[in-house]
Amino acid sequence: MSAPVQPPEARVATEHPEAAGYRAGRTLPLRVEAMRQLRRRRTLLMGGVLAALPFILIIAFAIGGTPDGEDGGGGRGGGSRINLMDVATESAANFAATSLFVSAGFLLVIPVALFCGDTVASEASWSSLRYLLAAPVPRVRLLWSKLVVALGFSLAAMVLLPVVALAAGTAAYGWGPLKLPTGGALSAGDTVPRLALVVAFIFVSQLVTAALAFWLSTKTDAPLGAVGGAVFLTIVGNVLDAVTALGSWRDFLPAHWQFAWADALQPQLEWGGMIKGAAVSVTYALILFALAFRGFSRKDIVS
Repeated sequence: MSAPVQPPEARVATEHPEAAGYRAGRTLPLRVEAMRQLRRRRTLLMGGVLAALPFILIIAFAIGGTPDGEDGGGGRGGGSRINLMDVATESAANFAATSLFVSAGFLLVIPVALFCGDTVASEASWSSLRYLLAAPVPRVRLLWSKLVVALGFSLAAMVLLPVVALAAGTAAYGWGPLKLPTGGALSAGDTVPRLALVVAFIFVSQLVTAALAFWLSTKTDAPLGAVGGAVFLTIVGNVLDAVTALGSWRDFLPAHWQFAWADALQPQLEWGGMIKGAAVSVTYALILFALAFRGFSRKDIVS
């Protein structure tokens, strides 16, 4: 009598008992990685800094008086250009927009570089990376889990700032329409969607920094090197954008479009600059993410 035919699952369990029940997609769940990152001291510290910024600005305005634009503006072009600082204390919406304005160029770069640059390199520095892979967690799954969580925390940092600013600004300056520095105002009903669009564009524009940090994180065992390298290269991009002699070549720099979100704070919403900036940022980010996954899949993990 011939032996009964076993189902594939039974054969796997018989021939390879160590693989019974193993599912690559169930290794390193996102919630586990998110809780690991949430409990880290640098996450709590960064959240505290971003939450404290609106209150620092309120104190600065209280000490220095209402902004009157006497410094001649601060955007590109200088001169007598009006900017959001001139109407920062008109309402909570204006205060939230101003908080984003003063932090988008550099401060919000830090959490993105920190969360994305520290995620893989820190495992290597703790000599725990090879143990994760031996669990076994597939390399692609490992990177995917860490990247999704890092981007999630980066987005949370960008949302935290305007949310706290809206709450603090409502207490300090009251709720009202978003007064535009160029004249006119957005109704209270249009304010929150416009600010959400601003946050979304800032997040997309910061994908280049995230991809740089993540790529460097897969190349080095030093978290500080990955984070610092991403911040440094972002600053270099800002410096190059300030070189007007580059002419139209600056259009290919992500930094050239980092304040294109100002078009969302106009009576008539303008999409042109934000679409171009998003296209440039996403293109660079996809290339760098692909390099990170490709390089890590072939890397000899010794730490």
